[in-house]
Amino acid sequence: MGSAGREVSISLDGVRDKNLMQLKKLNTALFPVRYNDKYYADALASGEFTKLAYYCDICVGSIASRLEKKESGAIRVYIMTLGVLAPYRGLGVGTKLVNHVLDLCAKQSIGEVYLHVQTNNDEAIKFYKKFGFEITETIHNYYTNITPPDCYVVTKFITQSETKK
Repeated sequence: MGSAGREVSISLDGVRDKNLMQLKKLNTALFPVRYNDKYYADALASGEFTKLAYYCDICVGSIASRLEKKESGAIRVYIMTLGVLAPYRGLGVGTKLVNHVLDLCAKQSIGEVYLHVQTNNDEAIKFYKKFGFEITETIHNYYTNITPPDCYVVTKFITQSETKK
């Protein structure tokens, strides 16, 4: 039952120069790799596609995306990172972040969202499959400093009729 009957406050906020350090701190706590300046420049440039998540006014998660132009000229979204601090997982924070990006894609007629997931990260794979993402490719030796080094490319193709209920 969890929080039935209680409205838990999960809010999203944009990432800007003044709160970029919040994203950096989260990434340090969440991920085994350090991200370079290009990552943060891409996150800032994506505008609404990169968000910090607050649970009862505590910053507990983030989604950072990059907008890419395909050869056809179409835009697709690459989710560079999605993370929620361990004590706050299972509360709907990650779901709210992913739904936010998928809603933006539907509103802006962006037909593809993709990301990389380490092949042994069953929890993440299961999480993304709930949203209709599918494994579309396996890349061997994608990661250099973590084991296993292989990743899946996980993709969701969004049809133009797909809008949130």
